[in-house]
Amino acid sequence: MTLLETVSGPVDAGELGLTLVHEHMRISSESLRAQYPHLYDEDEERKRAVAEVRRAMEHGVKTIVDPVAMDFGRDVRLARHVAEETGVQLLIGTGLGYLPLPQHLARRDVDYLADVFVHDIEEGIQGTDVKAAFLKCAVDEDGMTEDLDKVLRAISRASLRTGRPIMAHSHPANRSGLAEMAIFEEEGVEPWKVQIAHTGDTDDLDYIEEVLERGPFIGMDRFGFDIALPHKRRVATVVELCRRGHADRMHLSQDAAATIDWFPPGWMERAVPNWHFTWLFERVLPDLREGGVTEEQIETMLERNPARWLSGAAEPSP
Repeated sequence: MTLLETVSGPVDAGELGLTLVHEHMRISSESLRAQYPHLYDEDEERKRAVAEVRRAMEHGVKTIVDPVAMDFGRDVRLARHVAEETGVQLLIGTGLGYLPLPQHLARRDVDYLADVFVHDIEEGIQGTDVKAAFLKCAVDEDGMTEDLDKVLRAISRASLRTGRPIMAHSHPANRSGLAEMAIFEEEGVEPWKVQIAHTGDTDDLDYIEEVLERGPFIGMDRFGFDIALPHKRRVATVVELCRRGHADRMHLSQDAAATIDWFPPGWMERAVPNWHFTWLFERVLPDLREGGVTEEQIETMLERNPARWLSGAAEPSP
């Protein structure tokens, strides 16, 4: 029995059920929130997070993984509130995004950063007893930097010390998934404990196959974010990868946020109207089925793979 940490306490990996492996209760600029709280409506944000989760649960979702990192609004108390109100099994992680390191961390070494992450895993997050279920890092448009190299090595060392898996946000246009895997390999992380998120932002099958050859899971996890890659191309990519026998390596999700403060009011509704917690069920799964993806493959991607990645207990099938 492998126990996984949710914000409500440990659950058996076999009890995750239908899982959205990459969604956010909230994306928020932490420094702005701290300095200008009048810009935010905490009660409304909580209501919207609860409503989005309930909509997903109406489609059978039992578990949600929220990989929000520091500086993007991680808030364990919000996560607990949502779990208490809805009954969802909600997992959150520890780690850093792709923003410049705070000066405190920039002037410390790799192992100091690893200790910070391990504390969240072994002691608890933000002064609570909620423990991180996984580690999160990111390389985005700017590619690998000295700071990000340091973060990825710290994430790797924290993973080796605790056994926790890693989710790595990537930017396929600069092939950053391969750069991330190179560091994880150098640090000795077993590849099946890694998920390269946002691999589905490209339909470059040669690049995706290169990533898969390194052994990680991949996130086809931005359905609805059509400005990065249109819906039909995202679907066609998953269909082809399933045809090639890679269903046991893919995660399906949306990377949607119940609330996000990055854009002015109305922008999301105009630019990405399908970017929400239920687009996968409303349109994506029907289109995958029409393309020939089987029910067994869908169950593998939405139930078996999240449990296998989070437990880190076994290598995916070749």
